[in-house]
Amino acid sequence: MKNSVQDSTSSLLKAVSEKNATLVAKILGTQPNLEIKDSKGRTPLMIATYNADSKIAELLISAGADVNAQDDLLNTPHLYAGASGDMSILKMSLANGANFDVYNRYGGTALIPAAEKRHLEVVKLLTEIPGYPIDHVNRLGWTALMEAIVLGATGETQVDIVKVLVDAGADVNIADHDGVTPLQHAKNRGMDKIVKILIEAKAH
Repeated sequence: MKNSVQDSTSSLLKAVSEKNATLVAKILGTQPNLEIKDSKGRTPLMIATYNADSKIAELLISAGADVNAQDDLLNTPHLYAGASGDMSILKMSLANGANFDVYNRYGGTALIPAAEKRHLEVVKLLTEIPGYPIDHVNRLGWTALMEAIVLGATGETQVDIVKVLVDAGADVNIADHDGVTPLQHAKNRGMDKIVKILIEAKAH
């Protein structure tokens, strides 16, 4: 019996990697270990998340897969879905116990890379969650607001993301490790619209 369980568990990793939802569903019927990890520390759900395979992710999450299990890169399904703009898997992770104090390899939340990578819908979704750590500072010394300004690509989406963060109550005066504030960075980069938003929010 033990061997058959091990076989079904290793088969699960393979079926998920091959995006075979029918086979995944069949294997789940044998109650395999959902938290088995491959050579990179990825659970079946993490693999499905990297594949942006929401159908298989839904099967695994419904079966009880952990949305907070970290792989060797310290990604979790929740963190990676947020960082990559995968709204489907992100929403599933939020509905199934995503922890906001599990951080990526930069010591950050899902919101910080989402703000940098211009995933406006992700930023909107996360900032609407009561108690979400909007002002969390990662190991680089940056909040989501700071990262949107320092690393975000210039354009209207970047402006919209800054506005969403400010409207959600982000602290506009949290400086980086060098003591430079978001307003100073925005001024240095000639981001006039963002400068205006920050000044109206009492930035200094």
